[in-house]
Amino acid sequence: MAHARLRDLGLSTGSLPTGQWNAITDVAGVAVGYATIATDEPLSLRTGITAIWPRGPAIWTDAVFAGFHSFNGNGEMTGLPWIEEQGLIGAPVAITNTFSVGIVRDAIAALAVRAGAPQRFHLPVVAETYDGWLSESETFPITTAHAFAALDEARSGPLAEGNVGGGTGMICHQFKGGTGTASRLVEDKGESFVVGALVQANYGAREMLRVDGVPVGREIGPDLVPLPRPQSDAGSIIVVLATDAPLLPIQCKRLARRATTGLAWAGGLGANGSGDIFLAFSTANHIRIGEPATEVGMLAPERMTNLFQAAAEATEEAILNALTAAETMTGRQGRTVYALPHDRLIEVMRRFRPPLG
Repeated sequence: MAHARLRDLGLSTGSLPTGQWNAITDVAGVAVGYATIATDEPLSLRTGITAIWPRGPAIWTDAVFAGFHSFNGNGEMTGLPWIEEQGLIGAPVAITNTFSVGIVRDAIAALAVRAGAPQRFHLPVVAETYDGWLSESETFPITTAHAFAALDEARSGPLAEGNVGGGTGMICHQFKGGTGTASRLVEDKGESFVVGALVQANYGAREMLRVDGVPVGREIGPDLVPLPRPQSDAGSIIVVLATDAPLLPIQCKRLARRATTGLAWAGGLGANGSGDIFLAFSTANHIRIGEPATEVGMLAPERMTNLFQAAAEATEEAILNALTAAETMTGRQGRTVYALPHDRLIEVMRRFRPPLG
């Protein structure tokens, strides 16, 4: 089954328009790169790294405001105490597998030193979800070279999804999961803003999956598509939100919380074993490292609601894009995770939502 985005299948969610690429890269300056490892010799590996630059190499000297929300904390995202304290990100962000957070974090610090970043110390943001059911991740396969490759390969424009980067070995609602992205445009008082989402989706029970409110997971049960392992709602999801709306750190934190709504629409509930951690940053203000003072702008609080809707819609569609773009994968010990079948998805959606007229 060839990969496709949700809208390639004639399906959509939400009501707000998308950006040009329907991706986090619709926020000007944001770039994403991947390193993907899929091999069976000498080890069975299905893993990788996703790297996100908030505004390219300029981030070393031109920081962005940021905030985070931990919906369920059975996971890891480094650097959060300093974001909570200072509200800034001055480096690229990365997502990988659970066993490789340290090496990727250290690689970003090394890249900062190599690039001559002016900060006296570095506390990079690196998040994880567990890919050990398909990949021998306990062998620590990710290297500094892989991290540098993902960071150096980052580009704007349309993005690969599904079995790529940090999402390579992930499972979502007990279908093949992975990396997904989406965006939404907000028109408000004569101004236009973009909110983009990128997810690494590795969570959820089959019967909980919803697509635009339709109980797809119940309709495509294990009798039609086998479960990869005993039924479980454990797992994790990382969501990174970007916007060009002028937000202060507390507003970024509020935006990050709304990823919870998009996750819930898709069928996520923040299970006890799930690491559901969300990061949001705004590129609108330019915080020059070393400057004694900075003038900043702030969106009025009453104008945040439309951004909240955009964040929720983009998160939901990013999850669904991860599912529809992913392809069936066989990994360690011959274990197979089946992709969400497009034909059955379309059939279920038409049955529950027949065309008007």
